[in-house]
Amino acid sequence: MQAIAALGAVILMFVIGFEFKIEDLTNVKYGIIGLIVIIVPWIGGYFVSLAFGFSPESALFIGTALTATSIAITANVLKEMCLFDAEFSKAIIGTAVIDDILSLLALSITADVASGTFSFGGLAFIIAKQIGFLVLIALIGVFFISKMILRMDESPISKKYPEFVFIFAVMIAFLFAALAEFIGISAIIGAFIAGVSFNGINLKHSHDISEGADYLYIIFASEFFVSLGILVDLSALTGPVLIFIAVITVIAIISKVVGCGIPARLLGYSNRDSLAIGFGMSPRGEVAMIVALMGLNLSLIGQDIYASIVVMSILTTVITPIAFRNWLFKKEVKACIAGEQGMQ
Repeated sequence: MQAIAALGAVILMFVIGFEFKIEDLTNVKYGIIGLIVIIVPWIGGYFVSLAFGFSPESALFIGTALTATSIAITANVLKEMCLFDAEFSKAIIGTAVIDDILSLLALSITADVASGTFSFGGLAFIIAKQIGFLVLIALIGVFFISKMILRMDESPISKKYPEFVFIFAVMIAFLFAALAEFIGISAIIGAFIAGVSFNGINLKHSHDISEGADYLYIIFASEFFVSLGILVDLSALTGPVLIFIAVITVIAIISKVVGCGIPARLLGYSNRDSLAIGFGMSPRGEVAMIVALMGLNLSLIGQDIYASIVVMSILTTVITPIAFRNWLFKKEVKACIAGEQGMQ
């Protein structure tokens, strides 16, 4: 199950990548918010975990899990509530993309620190290497492989075998994932960059890449989430752990709302839009679970922390639609629901 789940995590991020354009990674405002919203939850999660008596290594992983944002969950919430085209929604999505890349870079650093292989002297080199790699494969994907796919689409083999281009695209996604793992970044980042690179490709003779990836997503992503549940030992949820879950969930929400809301307000967004960006960035979802799974596999966290992160991820995922539907955008959501019912 874990072996299949590893494929599921790669395919999951590959599919999520189709929701975004490469321009989403270069907006200065999104970069500023994304950087601040990495620092605040990381610090909050780290010191709260230390206060509960966890080791510094475990506290680092908990802090890293709090930096994550589930792009897929947030995007689906915005789409279902007819808010996807709003300006603050673009800010949420763009910031979430940058946030996840930075949080997964933080994960690589955290793993090195926790395993004792980290040194401050090599920090700049590690960051430069990882960012340079991401820029390189993004450029290769957008300016070389995407054009290659368009040429392949016009070839006789694609006209005869319309699934050929899709198979090639999946191969590239796993190649990027393998190279990312080799460089020292999580494989899911490489797959995500592959998905972003292929976004917007219009094929004439071949099967749509994103549609084909969705079929893989249905199969393998389900296995991924099942594997997360299998690893949870409910007996670890004792009284002190439940208290820790409640505290860390509150910290997870507040740190995102404050970490996003304040810089967003300073950058010119309205009060409501700033709060929306903060709550929109709150769901940790599958990304925090991936962080927890990595920590568990490396034996750097125990079942109590793993179960806590999984439950926290679920709770923060529930908060966002509630805040949007019942508070921030109550009228807009009602109009959206009424419009959909009228169409039916």
